[in-house]
Amino acid sequence: MTKSDADHGVGADDPHVKVSRLPPLPRPLDPIVAELFENTRKRGGHILNLHKVTGHAPKLTSAKRPFTYALRNDCDVPRLYRELAICRTAINVECDYELHHHHPLALQAGLTQAQFNALRQWQAKAELFDAKQKAVLAFVDEMTLNKGQVSESTFKLLADHFAPQEIIEIAYNSTSYYASGLFMKALAIEPDEPHKKAAPGKF
Repeated sequence: MTKSDADHGVGADDPHVKVSRLPPLPRPLDPIVAELFENTRKRGGHILNLHKVTGHAPKLTSAKRPFTYALRNDCDVPRLYRELAICRTAINVECDYELHHHHPLALQAGLTQAQFNALRQWQAKAELFDAKQKAVLAFVDEMTLNKGQVSESTFKLLADHFAPQEIIEIAYNSTSYYASGLFMKALAIEPDEPHKKAAPGKF
């Protein structure tokens, strides 16, 4: 067990275990994958089952990492609205794995537990959300449930509250995690142990 493992409480965690429809990662770990795992630990995250699955394609996973990092750390739109978009997207794509890991991040970003609990039927509990939050939720719903077809009225409502760059950031977060949700479901990635958390990023 490395010091990084001990610091993050992963104990005897083994990256070479079957956690999806795919076989376990081969031994020894590809050097690219080993470097990605160490980077995740340094950023405060655990090695999740998702990482153990994507490790089967080291070069693609390495290429995607900077974009994922940017979604977490390099956006101007406040983290609250990004996490709101991600959590509602996870609900719409029916990906519990994704929703589980973004629940604590959404709360850390400022969403209340009552709001999180209401996300599945947010329109019925619209009084829990302010105008900007409702604009994000409506946009995400139309984008992810209507195959990208967003009405002019819904888009205008979003544009009344957010600058063009912020809209792009919200759209990127939602559509990126929609794709991730499909990926996780198709490969039947198993839930992580309760103590394992994603790298939190900047708030």
